[in-house]
Amino acid sequence: MSVPGTPSVPPAGPEITHGECRQCGTLIAGLDGRYSCGVCGWVNHHSEGHRPLPRAEDDIDHAAGGSEANRLS
Repeated sequence: MSVPGTPSVPPAGPEITHGECRQCGTLIAGLDGRYSCGVCGWVNHHSEGHRPLPRAEDDIDHAAGGSEANRLS
């Protein structure tokens, strides 16, 4: 609940949001407005989210550098 006259502060982490699937109408939940329906497979575009997606470089586990950093090879 916000106090009148003070700016609201967005939550620090991802927020669980709810919506309706645009294809089949099922009530779905997602993170920050990004949804995927488990019933029909509909997915909204990532740009419709409520905040920008983090960059790979922002991930503390992101390995910067060449192919030697690739764990799959």
